[in-house]
Parts: sequence; structure tokens; C-alpha cells
Amino acid sequence: MMNRLLLIGIFPLLLNAAVMEEGALIKEKREIITLKQELNEFYDKKEKEYKENKAKVDKVLAQIKSEKQEIQKLHERNQEILKDIEGKVASKMAKIYNGMKPKIAAEILGKMIKDGKIEDVFAIILTLKEAKVTLLMKYLDTENASDLTVMLQNYKAQ
Repeated sequence: MMNRLLLIGIFPLLLNAAVMEEGALIKEKREIITLKQELNEFYDKKEKEYKENKAKVDKVLAQIKSEKQEIQKLHERNQEILKDIEGKVASKMAKIYNGMKPKIAAEILGKMIKDGKIEDVFAIILTLKEAKVTLLMKYLDTENASDLTVMLQNYKAQ
């Protein structure tokens, strides 16, 4: 009988403890579900922000690429114009020096070399007719003619 009384007295306590424990578990489960929903909302929000930022960056990159291509085209066009101008200047320079008397042209070129502009003189000589260069070399200082001859040899070797 004592067993029964003990069982009747302890059973409600155990049942109550189980119910309380089950209530606590349900409460924790609800908190976890709420937390999971909040995390999912946060993740979705951040993912949306990431996609928007990525779209902005992609748009800027596309604009940069387009502007880079425009700059490249402009650069190429400017290079062509520059070559055309240089060609016209060289042609005009060649006409002028080809029309000069060799002695006078040699004096002018000698002065330019003396002023340290041997590269400019060399560029002029490259545009002249060979016969004119031969006559010019005849009137140039020996040292200058020698330097220009070496430059011509190196130029032809390239």
C-alpha cells in the first residue's frame, strides 16, 4: 500500500516536471525558429544589397571599358594625324634642303650639330636624296660627317 501511496504522490510530481520540461523545450524551439527567421531575413537583406552593389560595380566597369575603348580609338587617330604631320614636315624639309646649295645646307647642318642637335640633322639626312647627302657630306666638317656616317650605318643595320 505504501508503494501505491508513494506512486500516487510521486507520479503527479514527475508528470508536472515532464510537462514543465516540455513547455521549456517548446519555448526554446519557438525562440530558435524566431532566431532562424531573423537570420534568414538578415541574410536575404544582405544578399539583396550585395546584388545591388555588384550591379552598380558591373555598370561602372562596363562604362570604364567603353571609355577605355574610346580613348584607345582617339589615341590611334591622333597617332595617325601625328604621323601625317611628321610626314608632311619631313617632306617639306626634304624639299627645302634638296633645293639648297650643298655648301649652304652643310653650313646650316654643321651649326645644328654644333648646337647638339645631331639627331635632328640625322632625321633631315634620312629624308634627302642620296646624291644630295653625298654633296652635303663633302662640305661638312670631317668629324661631323664621320658621326653621321656611323649613324647611317647603324640605321641601315637595324
